[in-house]
Amino acid sequence: MTHVTCDLTVSLDGFVAGPHQSMEQPLGEGGEKLHRWQFKERDTNAAEVAGILEAGAYIMGRNMFAGPGEQVWPEEWRGWWGEEPPYHAPVFVLSSHPHEPMVMEGGTTFHFVNDDIGSVLARAKEAAGGKNVAIAGGASTARQFLAAGLIDELRLHVAPIVLGAGERLLDGIGELNLEPIEVRGTSLVSHLRYKVG
Repeated sequence: MTHVTCDLTVSLDGFVAGPHQSMEQPLGEGGEKLHRWQFKERDTNAAEVAGILEAGAYIMGRNMFAGPGEQVWPEEWRGWWGEEPPYHAPVFVLSSHPHEPMVMEGGTTFHFVNDDIGSVLARAKEAAGGKNVAIAGGASTARQFLAAGLIDELRLHVAPIVLGAGERLLDGIGELNLEPIEVRGTSLVSHLRYKVG
């Protein structure tokens, strides 16, 4: 059965990005510190990294693909990840900017869709071929899916930093019923898995 998961790294004060996001600092001021666990402790956190990359399809917002702002990205823009993004599966990018699918090395194809999230999720489930669908982010996209009750499992990776400002994950969501599944930690992150009820 296809489950919808969402993995996001957040600060202790609930931000997925710091203030003043820009093309030069897409995660905002201090935001890159959130993800130290994926690089400095990659072996220690191998199970969580594998969990992020196990999905059969992904959904992300246009800002995650192209950076903050409403500008249309340059035609040569291929995303933040180089010619071989880590997804190795179809990625559906929520965007009001039409664009032909972008086929990358390693099996990743970015599909740019301007449709309601329920329809996009149905397409992603079909493309996933029985595997999970992952809501990859950013915060706005995750909030839409959480508010609509479309996420089955929320996996928060809490970095022991305080950003003080930026883009919060849960602002405006309302009440969520979260059932803890697992808690694990290292020196740079606490991994919290929740079933979303």
